[in-house]
Amino acid sequence: MRRPSKRGLAAIGLVGGAAAVTAAVVAQRSTSPAVRVEPAARADDPACARIADHYPDRIAGHERDDTSTPGVAVWGDGTVVLRCGLEPPARTTDPCFGVNGVDWVFRESRSAEQGRKILITYGRNPAVEAFVSDRITEIDSVLVSLSDVVKPIERKDGKCILPNGR
Repeated sequence: MRRPSKRGLAAIGLVGGAAAVTAAVVAQRSTSPAVRVEPAARADDPACARIADHYPDRIAGHERDDTSTPGVAVWGDGTVVLRCGLEPPARTTDPCFGVNGVDWVFRESRSAEQGRKILITYGRNPAVEAFVSDRITEIDSVLVSLSDVVKPIERKDGKCILPNGR
């Protein structure tokens, strides 16, 4: 069943510097089944609206939740959260990898602190951030689904540089 959320997506960024994405993503349960997530500063960017129309109904077996927050999509009561509209990350030493043509940076330190995997697109503007619960064991399939959603945001600035220089 398709949920009526029209806008959303989380931002993901990659490669290079220590510029921290200061996005106050606050996922909390409320009395309703919806999860509250703060929108990114540029959640109203037309690129975010374009990709919102292609959010999958399910990710990793979890249905998409209702949300009216611009630039945000949520699946499984916050098991997977996508936020669109972040500033692209600067170069970083965090791990970077490509999935179906989309480069992602894994925010190791923030992930360890929050008990979930935090990823951000690299080279796309606006950036998209993803929060994936540590309970998800099939992270690869989640990233394939999210990459397919994010791919329409044009790559503008470089790409992931893997440790072996490729």
